[in-house]
Amino acid sequence: MARLAPPEELEAERRLCERAKTGDRNALGTLLAAHGPRLYRSVLLPRLGSRASAEEALSLTYVKVLERFGRFEWQNVGVYPWLRVVALRVALDQLRARKREVLFDGAELEREIDRGEREARDAQALEEHDLGVCRERVESLLGRIHPRYADAIRLRVLEERPRKEAAEALGVAVGTFDVVLHRAMVALRKVLNEARP
Repeated sequence: MARLAPPEELEAERRLCERAKTGDRNALGTLLAAHGPRLYRSVLLPRLGSRASAEEALSLTYVKVLERFGRFEWQNVGVYPWLRVVALRVALDQLRARKREVLFDGAELEREIDRGEREARDAQALEEHDLGVCRERVESLLGRIHPRYADAIRLRVLEERPRKEAAEALGVAVGTFDVVLHRAMVALRKVLNEARP
């Protein structure tokens, strides 16, 4: 079980939220700077599948937060759970708007939004949940492609190892690794297309 943030951190965040609700843009900026990277890494990127989509969604999330922060009500778990639901809604809108392969379908994401609104858990627990769900989904898809391709994706994409290190781990030259990774991504895209409802 994840630990709650220390009381002094929660109190500092509560004061920032109070200032942000009165229209203090600097306070809101501080909150977004603190939680934006986690929203991008744990909520948006895994669900939208590309950096460009996740960056666009993070920008839209910031706009929505700016528009709606006056409605935010403080609970003793901090602001992250509320920000996470806003980001999930933005991701859902993007998934509904596009017609290409996705790791998460809209119904799945709607259920997550509902759960996120019902459950008041701390930010670390939510992040661990998000990463666990994503890992499970990705591993399920990787299990449907050639093991060598799956290893290439794990090394380069999931573990973010440099090309040279990933090639060494796979036992091939860097140029060969690039070819294997390209073929792996093609195979994964095919599996994604087959998995679409």
